[in-house]
Amino acid sequence: MKKQLLILMMSCIAGTMSAQDGWQSLFNGKNLKGWKIIGGEAEYKVVDGAIVGTSRMNTPNTFLTTKKQYGDFILEMEFKVDDGLNSGIQFRSNLKEEYQDGRVHGYQYEIDPSSRAWSGGIYDEARLGWLYPLTTNAEAQKAFKHNDWNKARIEAFGNNIRTWINGVPAADILDAQDATGFIALQVHSIIGKEELAGKQVAWRNIRILTTNLESAKSPQSSIAQHNCIPNTISEREAAEGWKLLWDGKTTNGWMSHRAPKFPEKGWHIENGLLVVEKADGAESGNGGDIITTEKYKNFVLTVEFRITRGANSGVKYFVNPDINNEPGGSAIGCEFQILDDNVHPDAKLGVNGNRKLGSLYDLIPAPADKPFRPGFFNKATVVVKGNQVEHWLNDVKIIEYTRNNQMWDAFVDYSKYKDWVNFGNFETGHILLQDHGDEVYFKNIKIKELK
Repeated sequence: MKKQLLILMMSCIAGTMSAQDGWQSLFNGKNLKGWKIIGGEAEYKVVDGAIVGTSRMNTPNTFLTTKKQYGDFILEMEFKVDDGLNSGIQFRSNLKEEYQDGRVHGYQYEIDPSSRAWSGGIYDEARLGWLYPLTTNAEAQKAFKHNDWNKARIEAFGNNIRTWINGVPAADILDAQDATGFIALQVHSIIGKEELAGKQVAWRNIRILTTNLESAKSPQSSIAQHNCIPNTISEREAAEGWKLLWDGKTTNGWMSHRAPKFPEKGWHIENGLLVVEKADGAESGNGGDIITTEKYKNFVLTVEFRITRGANSGVKYFVNPDINNEPGGSAIGCEFQILDDNVHPDAKLGVNGNRKLGSLYDLIPAPADKPFRPGFFNKATVVVKGNQVEHWLNDVKIIEYTRNNQMWDAFVDYSKYKDWVNFGNFETGHILLQDHGDEVYFKNIKIKELK
């Protein structure tokens, strides 16, 4: 009896301290007052002071949402999940009838017990997909504890959102899509996965701070920050040396590979996107390729692209148009291939898949398990440090090679470029976006020059 009284007194003291320092509890530990279920038909109930969600077959994603909406805040809670069951914590999320017939959409703190280990990453539910996967954050990947309670922390201040898992910095993004929304606990759909029926995810000690946020704000961490605001350079990016190669509004900095002006047809700008238009699928047969007005030597280049069904395009580098004076065709250069591998016939040509998406076109194939996301924007990254070159797709390195050596010459001799003198060995060159007569969208084209 004395022990129970002591626990009750400690609980009351903790509650009083929490109220005094501004923290508010979002869950009373007894029932689901202040919450409502939307979306699917998974079950939520309170067990031993925790909210427990249980997966159910043949139902879409289910969300237990707060009835209130929140803007800037610090949110903390503990979660535990059965292996095999994907889940998440929605925040600044919304449900609007005009958006996908009332589908829940917005930011999600990922709960991921799989070997991928992306718990704490930020996913944009039912909209843009991954904003911050943990592909380059090994410390956060290691922080997740299987079959045990984990602590989540989310800080949302204006356009900056940061997350932690068990005290380890996980994600850091800039994004301007939603300033307010509800908080929700997700039980993911398991359609077609009977072995996951009855799996559970639980949350407890859910609290939020909405006042005096600056004094409780965590210090800046050393993890990378992802700027998800289209066609902008953040203060941190500028300090690191990043520049926009395309401003999102004009054709400044770009020209035809055939003439010192931008093509009069075949390309247009639409809502912050640079669009190569659908034509007949011919290589540079419509408006033609476009290249940067400047040449680049050592750099990190990032380009976000979205392909339409059956589309073909590419990002080329070390491009020197003066070596290809033929009236038709594309300018010559090393190419990060952009292709619909499942539909376009070029995917079956070449050697060992070296004409598929992400490949160094016609030279080195990308791996079959590359992290391409159909239907979404994907990020292509090319890193050049002298003769060392890397291809990355969605923050995963998929190819690395060395040029200007015997092995490189052997690759070239066995490719369609064998007759081009010094192919791929130029010290500098233009960056090129390819017109292959298919509709493709580009945005967030950025470069950081290296010494």
